[in-house]
This record gives sequence, structure tokens and C-alpha cells, in this order.
Amino acid sequence: MRHARYLIGAVTVCAVASGTATAPAFAADSDSETTAENYVALGDSYASGTGTRDYFEDSGDCLRSPKAYPQLWADSHGVASFNFAACSGAVTDDVNADQLGSLSADTTLVTISIGGNDIGFVDVITSCVAGTDEGCDNAVNDAAAKAQNELPAKLDTTYANIRAAAPNAKVVVVGYPRINEMGECGIPFYSEYKRQRINEGADELASVISDRASAAGFSFADPRDSFSGHGVCSSDEWINGPSNPIQESFHPDVDGHANAYLPTLNSVTG
Repeated sequence: MRHARYLIGAVTVCAVASGTATAPAFAADSDSETTAENYVALGDSYASGTGTRDYFEDSGDCLRSPKAYPQLWADSHGVASFNFAACSGAVTDDVNADQLGSLSADTTLVTISIGGNDIGFVDVITSCVAGTDEGCDNAVNDAAAKAQNELPAKLDTTYANIRAAAPNAKVVVVGYPRINEMGECGIPFYSEYKRQRINEGADELASVISDRASAAGFSFADPRDSFSGHGVCSSDEWINGPSNPIQESFHPDVDGHANAYLPTLNSVTG
């Protein structure tokens, strides 16, 4: 999500302290099971694969990874073409300005993970890792208010633009996981209360994204159950806690993409 330089203060403190449009659903062609897809992957760092520690050299600050779920899906499905446009730090405006050029009438499959940065993902993580329970609660409440009051219109515009640019594609909106597990945790001052509030914020975000995806006639791929038991503070983490380099923090790792995100996407696409 929004670039890790904004997280530096939070993790350092911890270390020291211890336009609406409703489009119809598009039915798959009768030969879709045998026709290779022209696949385009859009979105932010959760789509680009930030957190996997392995990036294509030419992806620069977008941090696109060969271990990210879009690349894994393309590799395992024998696609006719694959355009990996997702970029770390993207918000909906970035998708609309910079990523939609990858789409065309020939595109048959689109995936998109977007919205977390629009509601202030990094502000929430920074406040909850480095601050008090009260500060974390306030940050989650602010993000939830943005999710309810500002994000729907941004998603509607983005989804309508995707449909206009890729009129023949199946579009799958891929959601975000709950980041944390409860119980013992080795991260200083990262209380159960903070972790629970972040997870509640993730549920709020999922509800909004799922609702707007449905309104657009798109499928929603929900990864929350797939990540269950493997969040930050679990004994088998598929999501990084505070990490070095900082950009890896609070993003799914290689296992998260291969064992949670990919099966989630497969459950919708086949």
C-alpha cells in the first residue's frame, strides 16, 4: 500500500520503546474454459506483491513481484497475454490515470485490489503500531468514516471506467485480508485491542468493496477466510509484521500470495 517511508516513524518508535455507473454482468463465452485469457492485473501493493521481497527489476517503485497472486495466476493458467499494471502505493485516482491504458476490448479478465490507500491504510498502521490504544481507535474510526462516506463514489467511478475500457472482460475485485491474529505477540505495545480494531476496519472495508463490486456487476474474491490463522502475530505468519526493509511491513508474504490469495482468486475464476 502507500509507500513504506510513511511507516518508518511507526516502526522506529516501537523499536525504541521496546461517478456511479451500474454495468451488467457479462456471461462467459461457451468456449471460455478452453480459450486462453488476455489478463490484466490492476491495483495497489496488495496486488503488486509488495511484501514478497522479490521484485521485477523493471518495476521500480511499483514493486511488482513474480510471487504476487496475479503473476502466479497467469503462470498457472496458460494465459494468451498478461499485463501486470498494479503498482505499490496506488489509490483509485492512480488506477484511473495510469493503469487503465492496459485494458482494451480484447481483455478477457481483469483483477483489481484497490481502496485501502484511499481510506488511509498507512495512517491506521502507523497510529496502531506506534501509538496508544485510543490513538489506534481514532485512526480506525477515521478510516471507517472514509470507507463509508468517500470510498463508494471513488470505487464506482473506477469500476465504471474499467468496464468502459474492457467491455468484454470478466472483472474480479480482490479484497484485503484481516491483518492480525489475537493472542501472544512479540511486537512491543501491539495490543490485542489494536489488532482487533484493525481487523474490524478490514471487515468494514470488505463490506464496502463487496457492495460496490456487486453494484458494478463484478465478482468479489474475499481472502479473509483464506488468511485466517496466518495473520501478524500468528505462529505461521503469511502477513509480515514490522520488517526490514520497511516497505515489506504489514503486507502478505510469498506464502500469503501462494496459499491464500491465489486459491481465493481460483475459487472465482476456476
